[in-house]
Amino acid sequence: MPPIPMDAEAVLDRYFLEMRSKVLDLGAALDRIERADGAERVRQDERMKQLQDGIGILVDGGGDRATRIHMIFADEYEPDWPRPPKDRQ
Repeated sequence: MPPIPMDAEAVLDRYFLEMRSKVLDLGAALDRIERADGAERVRQDERMKQLQDGIGILVDGGGDRATRIHMIFADEYEPDWPRPPKDRQ
């Protein structure tokens, strides 16, 4: 992957507030789930596991985070998936 045209400090300066906001939003959403009735039931929900796995990738220190997180939420490739007719593409 080619480097971006800013150095790391410039990227952090530019995106810090946006990134901070997203982390706060995620924390608030998870808090709402924990405070809601039925929180115990959703702890085992596959979507919660996907979120936890994605958060784990964010903090694991590895690269290519966006692709790895995307793959958590992506459907498996199915070669026989029906495609729209050529005239509708």
